[in-house]
Amino acid sequence: MRPDEPAEQKQTTARPDDRPTDATSTGWTTGRHRRPEPPRRAGRALLGSTPVRAALATGLTCCLGVAAFASTRHADTAPEPVRDALADRAAVAAEAERRASRSLDRTPAAPPTLSPSPTAKPGPSASRKPPVRPARPHPVAGLDQLQMDNAKTIVDVGRGLRLPRRGLVVAVSTAMQESDLRNLASNVLPESYEYPHQGTGSDHDSVGLFQQRPSSGWGSVRELMRPAYAARVFCEALLKVPGWQEMSVTAAAQSVQVSAFPDAYAQHEKRAAAVVAALT
Repeated sequence: MRPDEPAEQKQTTARPDDRPTDATSTGWTTGRHRRPEPPRRAGRALLGSTPVRAALATGLTCCLGVAAFASTRHADTAPEPVRDALADRAAVAAEAERRASRSLDRTPAAPPTLSPSPTAKPGPSASRKPPVRPARPHPVAGLDQLQMDNAKTIVDVGRGLRLPRRGLVVAVSTAMQESDLRNLASNVLPESYEYPHQGTGSDHDSVGLFQQRPSSGWGSVRELMRPAYAARVFCEALLKVPGWQEMSVTAAAQSVQVSAFPDAYAQHEKRAAAVVAALT
């Protein structure tokens, strides 16, 4: 004890009820020592630190993630009534979508293109082919293509009238002699030039393949300038000649044409026969 200390502090002792219970609080025995403040709670000090706050935030985030995951699994692990309710809701949504697909506002989808089966047999329409134009007859007996085409017209008309082969030879021989198997106009009849023609003749008003005269009643100029018409009226006239089948070619032709040169038709008989054979 120092000499300058007050006397009342020399013998002062603490009261029995103020004495600390633990051995570490020895400062309570003298008045020199102030009573220390009780320590703060550990939990409050720990909560104030930054690392602890970060840890708590992380834990809270994990808890929220687990809760969200559990909610997504609820539909799979839900009781049967809940699953039935979810199924009914899905069915209602599907029905609404199906009705919406019938709306007139939607553009209909294009139907799928079905490829024909390789084993399927084609129908009548599939096997039908466009008609093929017959090829022009190949010229024979020294004729050109134009002469051969006119000879074919004569033969086709004669066959349509059921004219025998000999009558076809008579008709072709006559056209060879009269016009050289060409559809001729006449310089005496200017009208004949108005129609398709393949040359010009000058034997009065004779025109066409058989040089028939309109003035003799064979037909109009327009009609006689058509090879098919000229061939038909010649064949019809030949069929009206009695016994023409037993006549020679030149005699049968002359009986129809009444030509000034009756024997001229005979020179064309062989060539005419070759042409008829090629066309029939």
